[in-house]
Amino acid sequence: MTDIILDHISKSYGTTTVLNKLSLTIRNGEFLTLLGASGCGKSTLLKLLAGLEMPDTGTIRKGNTDVLTQSPGERDCAMVFQSYALYPHMTVGDNICTPLYMRTLHFAQRLPGARWISPATRRKTEDAQKQGRKIAEILGIAHLWDRKPVQLSGGQRQRVALARAMVRRPSLFLFDEPLSNLDASLRQSLRSEIRQLHDELGVTFVYVTHDQHEAMSMSDRIAVMKGGHILQLGTPQEIYHSPSHANVAAFVGAPRINFLAVTQNATGHACLQDQPLHDFFPKHASQLAFRPQQASLTASSNTLSVRGRITLVEFTGPECMVTMQTSAGESVVVVLETAPHLKIGEVLQVHVPQEAWHVFDAQGTVCAQTGNACHWQPRRSLCASSHCNCRCYWALVWF
Repeated sequence: MTDIILDHISKSYGTTTVLNKLSLTIRNGEFLTLLGASGCGKSTLLKLLAGLEMPDTGTIRKGNTDVLTQSPGERDCAMVFQSYALYPHMTVGDNICTPLYMRTLHFAQRLPGARWISPATRRKTEDAQKQGRKIAEILGIAHLWDRKPVQLSGGQRQRVALARAMVRRPSLFLFDEPLSNLDASLRQSLRSEIRQLHDELGVTFVYVTHDQHEAMSMSDRIAVMKGGHILQLGTPQEIYHSPSHANVAAFVGAPRINFLAVTQNATGHACLQDQPLHDFFPKHASQLAFRPQQASLTASSNTLSVRGRITLVEFTGPECMVTMQTSAGESVVVVLETAPHLKIGEVLQVHVPQEAWHVFDAQGTVCAQTGNACHWQPRRSLCASSHCNCRCYWALVWF
């Protein structure tokens, strides 16, 4: 299978635009997660890939093949739904083998009792069940073969749904929030199973979720979506350490990233809580952000300080999570590895290294410097030249 290329895809329902000229390349064999809040268009995009919906404009291609001319059955994909979508009157075995029955048996051979009358039908049915049992053994549900879905737990039903998708051996797996109905312990175990399944099969997985922990722990790449657009596409490390938009920074990471407004002093220079910022600080920036885990009680020559009055102290064992309110009324959360006896109402000052700050403008876009004279350089090199002509994000490393 080749890469799947979506080019300027738009989809509307009445006056509501769900996808707006979205372009995306899904690499062959990768685990790609579509991450975003409800209503961002991620499930609609999955339905377009499966053929359950058609876009208003744009194209979807696999190599030289126009996918939009193919029926859902011709697209060689399998979909795992949030609601399991099992056939309640069938056993686990028949649920798993149904895709094989539909592929190998014609209408008359699928009629009740046909397998007992026709030796050819019986042989095809037995072959399908052998394949189905192999998949059931891989997922640890072979002992449930003769049960009905009503007799299964939520985790067992989801494994049956996975087995039904696997048995077809498609070139593309589509997952529509398959773990959202499960409890935390089941989600954790099935996350690892789905990732192992991808590594074993080596085919393309497209996974939809609103859970950033699922996306970060399972994916090769993540597409963070909002309002029918992809805000950022990258590896989990790039999404977390180098967010290109304030909404991406806010959506990924727990506890949530802190945002502080940039002010101007009497001389017109940018300041953070009365601390003058570097002369090369982008003038169009309006807010700074830092992760709670990047603050400490130790100051150094390249740190910026944040002060606030403590409003909440939460001891979690190895760490202490402190919530404080700045003089401007901004809520700031910091995670400290070692914490003294902090009390609510006290003023606390923490220090954040300059390389840990992220800088955004009023539109939420990460601030960048262009041209040959770069004052900020990224944590990962964006080009091989010593004279950088690409966008260099100050938010990563202070030059």
